Amino acid sequence: MKLTAYVLDGHTLDIRPAPRERDWMDATEQHYAYRCLPLAIANSHGWELLCQTGFMAEWTGGNALQDVRIYADPGTHAPAVSHFGYGVLTFHVPCLFRTEEGVDLMVGGPVNRPKDGIAGLTGIVETDWSPYTFTMNWRFTRPGRVRFQAGEPFCHLFPLQRRMLDDCSAEWRPLSDEPDLERLYTQWTQSRGQFLQDLNDPNSDASRERWQRGYFRGVTGDSPTPEPGHRTKLRLPGFIRAEEDPAKKD
Repeated sequence: MKLTAYVLDGHTLDIRPAPRERDWMDATEQHYAYRCLPLAIANSHGWELLCQTGFMAEWTGGNALQDVRIYADPGTHAPAVSHFGYGVLTFHVPCLFRTEEGVDLMVGGPVNRPKDGIAGLTGIVETDWSPYTFTMNWRFTRPGRVRFQAGEPFCHLFPLQRRMLDDCSAEWRPLSDEPDLERLYTQWTQSRGQFLQDLNDPNSDASRERWQRGYFRGVTGDSPTPEPGHRTKLRLPGFIRAEEDPAKKD
């Protein structure tokens, strides 16, 4: 699948593969937050747009445009404006993204990067046909000031098959309807209970291992073989400058 960012002439775009690392996860004891593989994979599931300059934004609590005030760092222009009112801070994205037919772009705030006082809003854009730019919007959660640093991510995006949910058939059923799955679940819950109990014994295997690694390793039951397609890291390509088509020079 190909994802192209057509940057508006006269502008630049700072975009990078979303990194796995988060400051708050680094600060956990022995970095234990990274043991949550679904969390770590989500961190790097897409690309991040970065602020090119730093600025301060303030919301007074009102609904008017002027109730969101923006203070650019000296000698710079802030990358965000007050465009909608109602405590919404708006970043203009200076490019047109293009995806293949039937593929949308999921656009939202940086994943697993909580920011005090303001929250990123999420949208889905049909980037396989749209000639329109989109904005990245944040909404203050309370009156007050927030700061965005130069180089700080303000948007996270990744492609999404448009028909995936339309074609989804959703149902629920008792776990006992699937005996093999129930057996694996029961085996895991018993193992989990025993592991947590053994953690209290400093001489136990559980105390030495510290945490169970079944999901992290991608194994089920007693099988030591990871499930096909299981991944513990996600590495996405960076955006590179495409070579100019020689035919366009004629």
